[in-house]
Amino acid sequence: MTDKPLLICLLVLGLLGCVPKEGLVSPASAEADGAAAADAATPLGAAPETPATEPLDLTPVPFEVARARFVQETSARYGMPAAEIEAVLARAKFLDSVVAAMSRPAERVKPWHEYRPMFITPARVQQGRQFLARHREKLAKVEAETGVPAELIVAIIGVETSYGANTGRYQVLDALYTLAFRYPRSGDPAKAQYEARRERFFRDELAQLFALAREERLDITALKGSYAGAMGMGQFMPSSYREYAVDGDGDGRRDLFGSLDDVFASIANYFVKKGGWERGGPVVVPAALAPGHEPLDPVDWTPNHTLASLAAQGYTPLEPVPADATATPFTLQGSNGPQHWLGFRNYYAITRYNISRMYAMAVYQLSQAIAGRELPPA
Repeated sequence: MTDKPLLICLLVLGLLGCVPKEGLVSPASAEADGAAAADAATPLGAAPETPATEPLDLTPVPFEVARARFVQETSARYGMPAAEIEAVLARAKFLDSVVAAMSRPAERVKPWHEYRPMFITPARVQQGRQFLARHREKLAKVEAETGVPAELIVAIIGVETSYGANTGRYQVLDALYTLAFRYPRSGDPAKAQYEARRERFFRDELAQLFALAREERLDITALKGSYAGAMGMGQFMPSSYREYAVDGDGDGRRDLFGSLDDVFASIANYFVKKGGWERGGPVVVPAALAPGHEPLDPVDWTPNHTLASLAAQGYTPLEPVPADATATPFTLQGSNGPQHWLGFRNYYAITRYNISRMYAMAVYQLSQAIAGRELPPA
């Protein structure tokens, strides 16, 4: 989808997911969030999820060796002739613009009350309502089949690509080739593991692009997307395309470039299969935190805290929720001070699209605004 991602995916991109960044739909967005997370000044709600990972071998490998190894491994993995892979790579170009975009210094991570207005504007809400109205029948069909609300699917498309108006101008092959073999290095030893992991992620995405092109009968040299290689209205990375895309119109192909039926069904399927979306379940509710208690900031955002355990930590939901619900607490820096929230399974599902709590909240609240519901103050 994405450590999905993104820019909106860059600053906000604060977006662009992506790692574990490896799980993101649109990874570029997580770059800024992840890079800034180590800053002690990072506002509440901005720190990314940080699963434990095994350290990588950082011994340098010459480009020619890495490229040859990639060809052989991709050939064996997907049963493709090595000569065919070589012929395609011979047409790929390294793009300095991609390196520059990925190297861009992370901007200050904005607090929630500054972040939300970047996503939720009167124009974006109005455009979302118009998009929903134009495609209501198709979206209603997907909602009935999956339980994912139509307005949430629309909100994802609005945030990721401005309702399809900006799906990316980069050749996906060139973007992934660049990041797979020339992922920018800062020279900072503290970032060496992260940078090596990101390069490995993009190298795998490049391999999966070959498989995707063969499976869906796509011209690999003609595909366009973001500088991070995300494609289509929903900005799916090749791995997410292969695993979660759906043939919504029944024509035998999963077309995230030209079929709205496929786009809508695939976004919903990602929420269900990757995030565990629960039909009719709650997403988030505001909470009160009793005096004398510190806000919890779980490293793992899985909603595994019972209401009883949250109550023991000082949390009280301010709206009715099922008695057996489990949630993850988080805090956003609002214009009038800290805002405490409880995120349930469906909120967690949105964070799987882009591993940023503020991204997830922005998407959800945009969906509510599109549906005509009143939003709380930022």
